[in-house]
Amino acid sequence: MASKKIKVGIVGGTGYTGVELLRLLALHPDVELSAITSRSEAGLPVADMYPSLRGYVDLKFCDPADAALGQCDVVFFATPNGVAMQQTRALLEQGVRVIDLAADFRIRDVAVWEKWYGMTHACPELLQEAVYGLPEQNRDAIRNARLLANPGCYPTAVQLGFMPLLEAGIVDRQYLVADAKSGVSGAGRKARCIPCLPRREIISRRMAWLGTGIYLRSARVWYA
Repeated sequence: MASKKIKVGIVGGTGYTGVELLRLLALHPDVELSAITSRSEAGLPVADMYPSLRGYVDLKFCDPADAALGQCDVVFFATPNGVAMQQTRALLEQGVRVIDLAADFRIRDVAVWEKWYGMTHACPELLQEAVYGLPEQNRDAIRNARLLANPGCYPTAVQLGFMPLLEAGIVDRQYLVADAKSGVSGAGRKARCIPCLPRREIISRRMAWLGTGIYLRSARVWYA
């Protein structure tokens, strides 16, 4: 007898993480995509925007307000920081598991989170419950978690690089250096000036993160 498929909803299906998530889930034999949201593309067939998904995804993008997310087993948030926390409490109360691909639940200390992200957390009581979704570190906890905080790119690279060395006790914790670089797409799909360089300069130059960006990524690593 065929096993019951997991009903999955995706909030924010048009960004880089959203479309990659779509590609992975559309091919998963145990997943049934139930809702894919996008305010800007509501009503457009997903396959019209992403022809590579034709024959795999028959849904249309829908407005988040119209999506029946409460009927899903799992909801992924592939959205900017600050979006998932607005809906997570209600979804958990309906028995829906939540996986946030942004940073809303990565830092357990609410004061630290609010300092770095510059906004008030909408559900600080959930920060302690959220499981940091790095399988190499939290595989057992991930299996039963209601709320998963997906690690960011820099923390994942840094932690996976250092973990085996630290566990083996062959490095001094006081002298760890991580040299990490991101592509132009690292901050998401939304077009923005960083910092108004022509394409040829963006390709040929390595740029430091502006403002507090580099420190924010440090906070994500050490407070996770």
